[in-house]
Amino acid sequence: MSEDLSGRRIAHYRIDGVLGRGGMSVTYKATDVRLGRKVALKVIGEHLAPDAEFRERFVDEARNTSAIDHANIVPLYDFDEVDGLLYIAMRLVDGQDLSGHIKEGPLTPARTLTLLAQVAEALDMLHGKGLVHLDVKPANVLVTTKEGSREHVYVADFGLTRRGATGHRTRTGDFLGSPTYAAPEHLRGEPVDGRTDQYALACMLFACLSGRPPFQGGVQEVIQGHLGQTVPALSQLVALPPAIDDVIRKGTSKDPSQRYANCAELVNAARVALAGVAQGSAPAQLGTPSGSIPVQSPMSGPMAAQQAPYQGGYQQQPLSDPVRLRPPNQVGVSAFTSSKKERPAWFAPVIAAAAAIVVIIIVVLILTPRDEPARQPKTNSSPTLNLEDGSASKKPLPTSVPVRTSR
Repeated sequence: MSEDLSGRRIAHYRIDGVLGRGGMSVTYKATDVRLGRKVALKVIGEHLAPDAEFRERFVDEARNTSAIDHANIVPLYDFDEVDGLLYIAMRLVDGQDLSGHIKEGPLTPARTLTLLAQVAEALDMLHGKGLVHLDVKPANVLVTTKEGSREHVYVADFGLTRRGATGHRTRTGDFLGSPTYAAPEHLRGEPVDGRTDQYALACMLFACLSGRPPFQGGVQEVIQGHLGQTVPALSQLVALPPAIDDVIRKGTSKDPSQRYANCAELVNAARVALAGVAQGSAPAQLGTPSGSIPVQSPMSGPMAAQQAPYQGGYQQQPLSDPVRLRPPNQVGVSAFTSSKKERPAWFAPVIAAAAAIVVIIIVVLILTPRDEPARQPKTNSSPTLNLEDGSASKKPLPTSVPVRTSR
């Protein structure tokens, strides 16, 4: 969506300015006029709103995220649809996302482990609930220092799905997420689970320590790298021990069963591998290895998170189209609209009234008393006397006695 909604109102939110843009959404800084608080308002692109598959996933994301209470997961306040616009309102985090920090160069091992340990804790909690994030990347990790003396991390912009689902695609085959950090099974549309997020976390570990993602170039080059190439050896890019290569290689195994048991185990293995390294200084870069692809951010179709500081220094990213990989699986019923044929508004009241009438008739029939046996009609004939002797003659009894009057 290219239109800037700054200055407008969506429901009870006044839009104050743009925070970030992506191929799927625009995130605004907004004010909740009812409560008087600042929020980050993510508005979904109008071109995706009619897609039943996307709308269903949007509602799942909002409902699942709102039910999660964790110190490292950005709180979600509200979601709805107004005038064809889908939006999510979440906490406005005063800080910068991890991608902004990585652009400045490799992070120190100590800082990398501190930040990613918080991400791992949040992800493992989700996986324990049977959920998979499916869009783990530096742009969705918000870093703030206002939570205390150390940097605090919020994981945001969930593409939440149930474990065993088959990844993120719309009706038209659009891949909802960034292929830069996507696991092979996710790209192929195969069943996903917590190990899918772990793959992305291992790629983030590579990016934090090297200043670049594992695979670079165009969209198809990045995808082919994840599907069939081994992640480059980190120790050949920066001055780090080869033990870290083994950690990243296991975390990014093409076979999910060969990865670590959980995300925390991945971070702990990295901590052991980096134990002998000077933790307070960034690893020195060793130059670009021969045959490597020059640094270039691949196009992607991520749902934008809050990207960059809110006080200056933010460069908006141009909108890009979502990545189209392959036809999706069968689309289910939308959470907003039903795939069944819509019935007219009067249909339900008429059916209810008819049912009520039938019930009343049944009750009346049950409560109505049964009819008494019909009585014999009265006749003017005189009663007869039955004689016990069996006489065939039956004389009528006298009904009156004549009275003579004397003169």
